[in-house]
Amino acid sequence: MEEIKNEILYDIENVQTLTDLNNLKVKYLGKKGIIITLQAGIKDAENKKEYGMQINDLKNYFQTLFDSKQEEINTLILNEKLEREAIDISLPATSVFMGAPNILEKTSEIIENIFISLGFDVMDGPEIEEDKYNFELLNIPKGHPARDAQDTFYIKDEDILLRSQTSPMQARVMLEGKGEKPIRMICPGKTYRRDDDDATHSHQFMQIEGLVVDKEISLSDLKGVFDILAKELFGSDCNVRFRPSYYQFTEPSVEADISCFVCHGSGCSLCKNTGWITVAGAGIVHPNVLKNCGYDPNKWTGFAFGFGAERLAMLKYNINDIRTFYINDLRETTIFDRKEND
Repeated sequence: MEEIKNEILYDIENVQTLTDLNNLKVKYLGKKGIIITLQAGIKDAENKKEYGMQINDLKNYFQTLFDSKQEEINTLILNEKLEREAIDISLPATSVFMGAPNILEKTSEIIENIFISLGFDVMDGPEIEEDKYNFELLNIPKGHPARDAQDTFYIKDEDILLRSQTSPMQARVMLEGKGEKPIRMICPGKTYRRDDDDATHSHQFMQIEGLVVDKEISLSDLKGVFDILAKELFGSDCNVRFRPSYYQFTEPSVEADISCFVCHGSGCSLCKNTGWITVAGAGIVHPNVLKNCGYDPNKWTGFAFGFGAERLAMLKYNINDIRTFYINDLRETTIFDRKEND
């Protein structure tokens, strides 16, 4: 037994790898291993109890040395791996490209936050609409010339279409109010019209339309809201003016202009030397629209407005081609990242 113990100690002390160590385990504890062979001889021993105790002592001796050597080799392997994979924190870090939200999306969020601060609700509506919400309830009956001007994408028949404006949501909200509740809402979203794509036009674009319905609402309330919006977007020195216009769902109707934030009224190419830039259409809600949607025009009044998010973003960030918002060429869109961080 002592000779075997000495042999075990010698073998384990000279082991260098886990493979060699496992081979030793086979040598001593395998099916034909030295210790297992000795164990099989218990039945022929004169003093089986004493012999069995010696065999168990030998097995424990081997297992103790084995476990100790295994831990030693594993620790050595781990240390070598840590040294080999050490990170030099003094080296320059790998440059990681960080994107940002599309500037059109960011502009919409800015506008939404402005209106939320004024107490407006942000509503969302379906992009596939019914004719009655997109046109008829908004005082645009069948055969009205305005339908041709918007050149709508109809689906299946003339009752289902891709919305040409986000105004249908105004009608839906008024119908839900049942002529009893005041309304203060905006509806941002994609709209669709048959238009040729170029630097300033797109068959798909984003509109942000708003509606206020309450008692004794006037154009001065509308102008106050636009004045806040203009100053938040383009600076505290930006002014607003209204010019008479015509829309079938408002009466009176106005074009909303802002003072040119580049030349400050002196005249430049952006404002076409007028000192003013048109940004939206608006007006007092037409009595027919109120009546169609369940509100008594003798008791309620309101104002509505609509503008393109792309146009405001192009003005604010000096973007000269609307198609830039919808491309995935990083050479073009990385400018959004810089503007976002600005």
